[in-house]
Amino acid sequence: MANPGSFIRSAARATSSAYKRLPIRWRLAGGSAALTLVILCGFATIVGVLTTRRIQSDFNQQVAEAADELAKQSDLRVVERPNGQLDLRYRGPNLEAYAAAQSAVVRVITEDNELIKSSRDAPKLAPPLAPTIEFNGYRVESRPVRVHPIGGVGFVQYARRLSDVRATANRVKVFLGLGVLGGTALALLAGLATARRAMSPITELTEAARTIERTRDPSRRIPHPEAEDEVAELARTLDGMLHALDDARTETEATLSRQREFVADASHELRTPLTSVLANLELLEEVLDGEQREAAASALRSSRRMRRLVADLLLLARADAGRIAPHQDIDLSRVVAEAAGELEPVAGDHQITVSAPPGATVSGARDELHRLAVNLMENALRHTDPGTAVEASVERANGQVVLSVSDDGPGIPIENREKVFERFFRGDGDRSGSSGLGLAIVRAVAESHAGSVSLEDSPDGRGATFVVRLPAEKPYAAPTHRISV
Repeated sequence: MANPGSFIRSAARATSSAYKRLPIRWRLAGGSAALTLVILCGFATIVGVLTTRRIQSDFNQQVAEAADELAKQSDLRVVERPNGQLDLRYRGPNLEAYAAAQSAVVRVITEDNELIKSSRDAPKLAPPLAPTIEFNGYRVESRPVRVHPIGGVGFVQYARRLSDVRATANRVKVFLGLGVLGGTALALLAGLATARRAMSPITELTEAARTIERTRDPSRRIPHPEAEDEVAELARTLDGMLHALDDARTETEATLSRQREFVADASHELRTPLTSVLANLELLEEVLDGEQREAAASALRSSRRMRRLVADLLLLARADAGRIAPHQDIDLSRVVAEAAGELEPVAGDHQITVSAPPGATVSGARDELHRLAVNLMENALRHTDPGTAVEASVERANGQVVLSVSDDGPGIPIENREKVFERFFRGDGDRSGSSGLGLAIVRAVAESHAGSVSLEDSPDGRGATFVVRLPAEKPYAAPTHRISV
């Protein structure tokens, strides 16, 4: 059998948890309504008790006064019948009229409870053993009446139903109950309205915070309420926090800007000594023999790779620093064809196919767009097996020039699809020797040309398809030709 104490504690915890999940305005309004309910219940209880007692007292008094009055106006007389028997006759007010005024019943009886006269439908009441009794749902008042001329006593019984006074008391209780419920409902509505007005400064703070979250601009100010209360203190605290965040962001942006400028400048300055080193190593490779020639050739390959890495870093640093190269109208189809021709010597057993209609013009920097196309196709060559087909296509669609590079290789795992555009990212088992900057450069170039790049599913479900979308500059209407390299 479950422990009652444990059950009560569990119920209390559940109630407390449900209360905490309520909005603050409902808590305030509910507390106000609960307090009002307690006050009104106490008031209604006191008023109900006093009122019902008063109603009962008035009822009893009315019945007693009516009986007294009827007894004063009534008497009994002895009348001799023609056969010589004596009979008691009632003399007084009309019993029907007297009883009808208060929905009462009246009986005139002897000491032995023998009926002399009664109002219509008057039930038999208890013997007049006491002046006041309650019998069979009636309050009965019995009063003595003298018998003339022989003396003796008869009785007048005046009775009213107790259900009449109980119905009146019940109506009072119903009205009081409705008053309590109505007052509680009004208190709840008034509490909600008051809580809403009281919470309006909090609502303004919330809207300001949402605006700052949406715009990511901590320099915006928090509205300060006029009253000097806890809400005003909260507004000042939030305002101070935003000031501190704005200062921290400004300082961080300044530091990052200096770092980007430094990387861009350093990468640019490295190009000159690297060019000199490459020239000297090329010269040494030509004049040396044997192992020395092989050492120079190895250093030359490493230096060329370093030059490529420095060029990549310089491009990314310029993009981060917001340095935009001069733009001009470029035929992207020609750029893609040139990139494919450049990669032909290193394509090996791969087959590169280019489908590029002339006139797919965009506004951009030729060298950067060339690097974008080379990186996309080189990425396909590096990460697919020999014999894999690589296809590049250029087309115009919906005011854009769309460059797609796809292959029928193993594809890219789903968990890596969001990471391939990150800098220095290499997939598991990557043995191509890449720096991990190729696709990061593609994204940087696309974004600097107001475009985008995405990895999309291939129509046949195999391989990988990278799609670059750039704004088109001029309308195009020319036939498509295919170039196989």
